[in-house]
Amino acid sequence: MRNDLRDAALVELRSRIVDACIAQAALDDGLPLDVLINDTLYHEKKRLETDRESPVRAQDAAFWDGVKSRLSKAGDSELKELLKGIVERFTEEIRGNFSPWVYGMATSVMPKALPLLLNALSPKRLMSRGMPDIAETINIRGNVEGLRRMNELGTVILAPTHVSNLDSPVVGWALFAMGLPPFTYGAGLNLFTNPVMSFFMRNLGAYRVDRRKTAPIYKDILKEYATVALEMGQPNLFFPAGTRVRSGKIEDRLKLGLLSCGLRAYINNLARKQDRPNIYVVPCTLNYHLVLEAETLIDDHLRIQGKSRYIIDDDESSRPRKILQFTQNLVNLSSRISVNVGDPLDPFGNAVDPEGNSIDSHGRVIDITRYVSDKEGRPTHLPQRDRVYTREAGESVGRSFKVHNVVLSTNLVAFTLFEMVRHRHRDLDLYRLLRTGDEGTGVTVSELTRHVAEMWDAVAELARKGEITLDSRSVSSGDATVIVQSALRHFGTYHTRPVMVRRGDRVFTEDMNLLLYYSNRLRGYGLERELQRALAEAS
Repeated sequence: MRNDLRDAALVELRSRIVDACIAQAALDDGLPLDVLINDTLYHEKKRLETDRESPVRAQDAAFWDGVKSRLSKAGDSELKELLKGIVERFTEEIRGNFSPWVYGMATSVMPKALPLLLNALSPKRLMSRGMPDIAETINIRGNVEGLRRMNELGTVILAPTHVSNLDSPVVGWALFAMGLPPFTYGAGLNLFTNPVMSFFMRNLGAYRVDRRKTAPIYKDILKEYATVALEMGQPNLFFPAGTRVRSGKIEDRLKLGLLSCGLRAYINNLARKQDRPNIYVVPCTLNYHLVLEAETLIDDHLRIQGKSRYIIDDDESSRPRKILQFTQNLVNLSSRISVNVGDPLDPFGNAVDPEGNSIDSHGRVIDITRYVSDKEGRPTHLPQRDRVYTREAGESVGRSFKVHNVVLSTNLVAFTLFEMVRHRHRDLDLYRLLRTGDEGTGVTVSELTRHVAEMWDAVAELARKGEITLDSRSVSSGDATVIVQSALRHFGTYHTRPVMVRRGDRVFTEDMNLLLYYSNRLRGYGLERELQRALAEAS
């Protein structure tokens, strides 16, 4: 977002939040301002007790001490001033900056540097094939034209899966390659710990999101900022998962708070009779053969399953040397990141035709303005109704994620080998299985290849039905021998311990946690039952 638009958005944001809080306090059953401020003070004090490494901890503590001392004797006028001060502080914290110079540098240098970095090209390859372009590294596929068209007809929310801290720059470069403008997005503070990534985040329009802040008013500010940006016609990037998925699975539990911003912006646009009121949600999957932070993510998932740390600020992506190692270890793999763009949706989760019209399951155009209008035809916000609409939109995004999930060689082979080990130890629960592994006996290459071929047949059938997507390079040939070789090459490069290795005519598991992580990408399609049935018949 250009800085002039950002400043206008912040002014509007502060006005909306303050007015909404004051109006709420005036209701008979509303939240009084002193209770709201005291609740915010409580949340911030609790955060400061544990967040001792923050570089602005002293300033934060001084600010909230000042709020506490003034709150005890504050009248109505003083309470409103305290509220304005809190809102202004939170909005200043999230303020991003957009530098046209940095954007120009990033879009001219990075499309050339990224392929070199990720493919670790040798001088010999450079001489024979010349400089690569970004298409060799970031494979953009799917309904790209639909995304471009919706950006012309209205305002777009791009909703990608969230795999790695590399996702934001990858999506940024992909948007540029597709000829689209920079999108506004919220970036967690952990992305600002890497000095190189931090430089670009601070200057490419990202607004800062501190997930340690739990005060409801802070979360309201984040959502309203996104809403205002959408109303101003600024395309947004939301990760519906909220954070990187620790397990490696395709997302099925989505955070609906940010998705609800699209519906709010749409209703506000209708109420103000904007020329282009429509908001479009475009799901997108990001698919990596190897994931930079896989070891940290799966370990965190398994350590406290269901009670994740949620915020990880000390993983591989925060260490520049680790990122360099990650890229250097992809030598000669011709590894690509696949960005698969889904079909556009409206804020209610309905499909959209090429002209931007919402359509039902039979392809008939529907008038969605009626969804949010009262008896007199006026657009209105109804929280309970709108929560249902947003939930339905989230379900549509989740279905799109599954359809546009790209099957890579690493996922297919990891899934097959993990299920083979699971079948061998059917009496063990997951955690005992992870500790036991293949007990050093491995499986024969021929056996693994045979079952990979069976799994390829299964995913190819799913792809034929439009339920999943095959990678055009690493698995589309259907040659199980080539697929296994591709996976073994990838798995033997970056991670501290190889996921699996070949010794002679056998393949051995080396890191069961990582094997689970990469196999999880194919869960939720019923493939487990099919492979377990084949394994039972073979035994």
